[in-house]
Amino acid sequence: MKQLSLNGRWQFQQANQAETTWHEATVPGCVHSDLLDNQLIPDPYYRDNEHAVLWVGEADWVYRRSFVVEPDLLAQTQVVLRCAGLDTLATLWLNGSEVGRTNNQFRTWEFDVKSLLRPGDNEIEVRFDSALLYGQARLAEKYIHSWSTDTHKLPGGNYVRKSQCNFGWDWGPKLVTCGIWRDIELVAYDSARLVDVHVQQEHSAAGAVALTCQVQVTRLADDPVWAQCDVVLGDELVASETVAVVGETAVTTLTLSNPQLWWPNGLGAQPLYTVKVTLVDGAERPLDRWQHKIGLRTLRLVREKDEWGESFHFECNGVPFFAKGANWIPADTLVTRLDRQWYADLLQSGAAVHMNMLRVWGGGIYEQPDFYELCDELGICLWQDFMFACATYPTYEADFMANVEQEAVENIRRLRHHASLALWCGNNELEQGLVQDKWSKWSMSWEDYGRLFDDLLPKLVAELDPETSYWPGSPHTPYEDRRDWNDPRWGDAHIWDVWHGMKPFEFYYTCFHRFNSEFGFQSFPEPQVIAGFTVPEDRNVTSYIMEHHQRSDSGNSRIMHYMLDWFRLPMSFEMTVWLSQILQGMAIKHAVEHWRRTMPRGMGTLYWQINDCWPVASWSSLDYEGRWKALHHMARHFFAPLLLSAVPDWDTGLVEVHVTNDHLAEMAGRVSWEVTTAQGEPILSGTETAVIHPNQNNKIVTLDLQSVVAEYGRRNLLVWLRLAVDGQIVSTNLALFCRPKHLALLPPGIEWDVAEMGNGRYTITLTAANPALWVWLEVAGGRVELSDNFFHLAANQPHTVMLTDSSGQRGLDGVKTAVTVHALFDTYQPCRD
Repeated sequence: MKQLSLNGRWQFQQANQAETTWHEATVPGCVHSDLLDNQLIPDPYYRDNEHAVLWVGEADWVYRRSFVVEPDLLAQTQVVLRCAGLDTLATLWLNGSEVGRTNNQFRTWEFDVKSLLRPGDNEIEVRFDSALLYGQARLAEKYIHSWSTDTHKLPGGNYVRKSQCNFGWDWGPKLVTCGIWRDIELVAYDSARLVDVHVQQEHSAAGAVALTCQVQVTRLADDPVWAQCDVVLGDELVASETVAVVGETAVTTLTLSNPQLWWPNGLGAQPLYTVKVTLVDGAERPLDRWQHKIGLRTLRLVREKDEWGESFHFECNGVPFFAKGANWIPADTLVTRLDRQWYADLLQSGAAVHMNMLRVWGGGIYEQPDFYELCDELGICLWQDFMFACATYPTYEADFMANVEQEAVENIRRLRHHASLALWCGNNELEQGLVQDKWSKWSMSWEDYGRLFDDLLPKLVAELDPETSYWPGSPHTPYEDRRDWNDPRWGDAHIWDVWHGMKPFEFYYTCFHRFNSEFGFQSFPEPQVIAGFTVPEDRNVTSYIMEHHQRSDSGNSRIMHYMLDWFRLPMSFEMTVWLSQILQGMAIKHAVEHWRRTMPRGMGTLYWQINDCWPVASWSSLDYEGRWKALHHMARHFFAPLLLSAVPDWDTGLVEVHVTNDHLAEMAGRVSWEVTTAQGEPILSGTETAVIHPNQNNKIVTLDLQSVVAEYGRRNLLVWLRLAVDGQIVSTNLALFCRPKHLALLPPGIEWDVAEMGNGRYTITLTAANPALWVWLEVAGGRVELSDNFFHLAANQPHTVMLTDSSGQRGLDGVKTAVTVHALFDTYQPCRD
């Protein structure tokens, strides 16, 4: 086989223009990034420049390049043009002849082009018609509903098979892209070529794993060919078989007698085996190659009748585990700008706070290979949506269904070998009011919905990836009234009563759903990020630019409503921004701690959302630049495998103390508590020996503080909780009997010192004269890693934070200059001693 990459330097211009100037372009890429590189449009993320570039999505664009074809490539029997990703409505020409047309961003397209090629110079041209105008024209012919096209989303996207959030979302801009967004190449071959390889695992009770390799080929000749299958771990060849291809298939089984199993993050290691398949001819010359890393494991969704209805939990290697994580959206609206390091920064941040699952949300893209490979390496299991979200779709059209079927086939085959893949899910939120008995202006029929999500997609998953479970939609209730999409007895739930429904954080305590696959609360990105898309006069949460970078209806007002419910009015824009992050962290902490206390009834929490696609106020815990918000720092604690949590009853003065244990072994610990005044004066303390049973929640003790509350009052009490195992503090928490805004706190009087540890690492030790709540370190300049942030300091009890500066450029004096320490008290007081 011979290959000629057509990636690299291209030229592009707007179609149908009198001017014929061609500009430099990069492939893979997209028109917006090419326009930016040529300084032909302003940065759409800065201020309200998005409005100035909306025309780009309304225009048609043409890309071209020349390339040289050597005679030996043309001497091959067949030559195909392979396009791994065209976004979206493309027409291709080669040397002036039309090659073909495409209409799906998520498919790989191949065209037989040998007859159109010539030795030496050749020219390829790709025209992209406006997906936005196409979708709107289809809507004019027949309207089908999509949520929010009257506010933050452009209409027509549900007629086009491309990233739905390209048209805008309640956290993302309206930037309808086009371009050659994945690799493009010529592939030439003579006798045979690999078409598909499927490796299935069978785990025996004795511990061995049998790998069955099913190989499909395309043959152009009757010459004998063989498939050589090798399994490698590190540098060691652990199994190998060679089997003849009969017709167009070959099947062989390789047995690993002493396998190393793959586990989710926190439950074990993530060893990855490489399976290599080489197609060879009679002279043992390689004709084609395929390889993929796999993890040896079983990973399935378990649904079994129980006392509450039906379970909904994931099980790896026979071990049930609580899913801890978030929802993933495209990490940049211009997704072709993402590289492996960008993905690694975000995903490693998820693993660092004990996440073991992400949901790849259905309004984005089937992600790039780097994303899935990194999740395999990090032990982050994936709930993978098919790309349908928040809209009705024309499933009554045969062409649409055929297009979607091929899309699903290709992506199931592409992703099924990833160790991290835990679930295929049909769509996002269609069953949440977009499906009714009959078609209407606002909904599609259950019949037309079912032909895709109940029939076609589960059939394809069963055929092509029988090891992975399928779920028709999120949320979904599998029994009785399907329209009761958040039935707490079974299925998964999207809990938006807090935020959209304006319910208080305590509402979460009334929710006992089996798996919470969406819930969330917003905050602003930190001031450094806001400074990057604003000018000084924009820096007020009610300014036009700040509201432009807020896509949820009345989002900034909701943040302020909840903020004033919990906290005193902050004294500055910067403190409002920081306090919004503390508020967000508190909201999700309420939810996650509660749902972890309900295990095994509830077995999963995936908050909305982990990441952003541009600088914006949103539900993310990592902002667009990858900086950790307060929520992400708090997640390190509330997702920890050993979680100490408390449920104070403000009316009775009782405090339930729980320890949730994700470990698979019983542990012995000691819970200690100290009750102080808000000024730090000790009142009482105690300890309790804790037998911490594995993989479940453990209620340890109920503290009766009625008399203390009566004597000191709710506004003057802090309950400090600590869990020690083997003499080491592994979890802490704080319980209050009032809203923080009503606490009678004193100036905290925080002192701190920095010590250099080498290799860009510094310890920062902080001590407060008086209780300091939600203490955070603000670090000017480039990103750093902090081992802890937004924590509580008891009076005169030091706490040490490790700061890691991977750039290594600051030095000790630079760190001291860059760091500023704040606490809750500073948000409403102009200074402190």
